[in-house]
Amino acid sequence: MNDVWVDDGERDEGVGFVTALQDLLWAEAKRREGIPADGHPHSVDVLRPESPAARRLHLRHLEVAAECGEIAERVMKEAAARSGRAGASYPEMGAAARITRQSARNRWPQAVGTRWNLHTLTGRRPPHGTDTVMTRSREKAVITGWDAVRQGDAATGGVLAAVVSDSEHRVVWASLFDPAEYDAVVVEVPDDLVDIPTGGEAHQAWADRWALFVDAEIERRTVRA
Repeated sequence: MNDVWVDDGERDEGVGFVTALQDLLWAEAKRREGIPADGHPHSVDVLRPESPAARRLHLRHLEVAAECGEIAERVMKEAAARSGRAGASYPEMGAAARITRQSARNRWPQAVGTRWNLHTLTGRRPPHGTDTVMTRSREKAVITGWDAVRQGDAATGGVLAAVVSDSEHRVVWASLFDPAEYDAVVVEVPDDLVDIPTGGEAHQAWADRWALFVDAEIERRTVRA
């Protein structure tokens, strides 16, 4: 069970929404039974439970409620996809839907991942420069990064390394220029580089650690060659 704190204002709004939704479902059940909107019964609670008419209307009400659940699930899936395209993460979606991050990931596995950031490290020697561009395709981000690293070492200030991160700002691909191969190679980044802060001093600290890792890795490969 999720512990979600809700203030009194949100609770009041939620009660109002539930009441409005219940009224809408009841009105639709009556419509399907051919009962005028202002006709009797005005409330689901006034029906006598042993009545055949009550049984028929309650079943119709159940039918409408079931359809509402299916529609709500479809709307939630579409909303999650749009949230992902807007850069939302699974923790944010889970909070909005009042479920856990993992439940959100399992429920909408394709929602996040439609926004990919390509981070590049430039310059053969420190201090290195950095740049970040956003794409809507992981494949495009990886290909762009790969080509940049392959071509960059030949030019002053060229791209020395690149990483691609997903909408949760986690590294999913990394590459650097290997002097022994004289080509771009895919590498694994250390655990402390997997999560990329989104801005400010924390992001700069990550970029500095990334640059140190790249320099050390290239030096190691140079010595080995």
